[in-house]
Amino acid sequence: MHVLVVHNRYASAQPSGENKVVDQEVALLRGAGHRVELFERRSDDISAMSLLGKAALPLLVPWNPAVRTELADRLRSERPDVVHIHNVFPLLSPAVLAACADAGVPAVATLHNYTQVCPPGTLQRAGLPCTECVGSGPLPAVRHGCYRSSRLATVPLAVSLSANRRRWWSGVERFFCISAAQRAVLVEAGMPAGRLAVKHNFVPEPGARRTGPGEHLLYLGRLAEAKGVRLLMAAWDRAAADGGVGVPLVIAGTGPLEGEVTAWAAGREDVRYAGLLDTAQCREAVARSVAVVAPSTWLEAFGLVVVEAMAAGVPAVAAGHGAFVELVDDGVSGLLHRPGDADALASALRRITADPVLGREMGQAARRRYEQDFSPAVGLEHLVEGYRAAIAGRAGDGDSPPPAGDGNTGSRRGRPRERDGGS
Repeated sequence: MHVLVVHNRYASAQPSGENKVVDQEVALLRGAGHRVELFERRSDDISAMSLLGKAALPLLVPWNPAVRTELADRLRSERPDVVHIHNVFPLLSPAVLAACADAGVPAVATLHNYTQVCPPGTLQRAGLPCTECVGSGPLPAVRHGCYRSSRLATVPLAVSLSANRRRWWSGVERFFCISAAQRAVLVEAGMPAGRLAVKHNFVPEPGARRTGPGEHLLYLGRLAEAKGVRLLMAAWDRAAADGGVGVPLVIAGTGPLEGEVTAWAAGREDVRYAGLLDTAQCREAVARSVAVVAPSTWLEAFGLVVVEAMAAGVPAVAAGHGAFVELVDDGVSGLLHRPGDADALASALRRITADPVLGREMGQAARRRYEQDFSPAVGLEHLVEGYRAAIAGRAGDGDSPPPAGDGNTGSRRGRPRERDGGS
């Protein structure tokens, strides 16, 4: 196949799981012999813009006509079989959909978050789950200033969502939801169920696997409220007050709470803040873990770090909501804790470290689950299957065949459980 991937890369100053997924899918397709080209913008380039360009940028978030023209011209000249859209904010805009229509090329889109129904895409406000805009409109997000705690910054996203909602729903032949939990939210919001298929992200073989019981518990990710960093610190303090868990906590990453994490970890023997790690260091840190901790307070649409742990034969301790309930088989391949509950998280951390035999068995189960549902071979199969469905749908005048059952073309364990705190 000839695939054109459309993506606005997130700023390089902080790690982006979305950038990682795009890069891994491109490498996977090329390795399988497919021709893959890129149509990209980079958020890093915003800093080099003139003051006038920066001032005009919010006006182009809902619609960038220059992007439409440029992409349409490229599609007409290169004639790819399918366009795969990832992120379009802030430099591309939904104008990429019009370009695909102009050139008559079918489009698929991976939904990495909830921006189709929530302007900031997090389904969270003030650190708590929120679905006020789901199924209605984005005015509540503007009123509350949900993006960057700013009403002004939220306006372009809200306008884009309102103005382009139907364009997205009609202009994309197949949406890839990255979990069944995410799909359930989007269907409830009114998105066309027949175009929504579950395609979990895959993870490459890590090269490093756990060989012993592990040396530490690991938090690896963005240091932000929504990721449960403050919850983890509170749970760790409670566990420490009760005698500790027997192994140190390693926190790796960067983000808005970096200063707070650094101050909290300073002078402690049971906590180490490792800062931002490169890819090889991340894999090594995971492989040396008793468990990876993912205490997110928002409804994660996937949870890449959990699957990266699975690939290394390492269990996870994760919040029991969102996509985690379909990634982690509680008590078998890891542990789930009550979302937002520091005591429940502390209890899970004590349990996972207290029994090395249980930890080993959970790690083995996690690795088996990875091989079954999240390996590169499985990822390639589902990716190409989605492309073929989109091409067939366009050939059939846009009426793409609905996915079987609940739309799950990914994991065979994709039935969502009840969502916690989703309203």
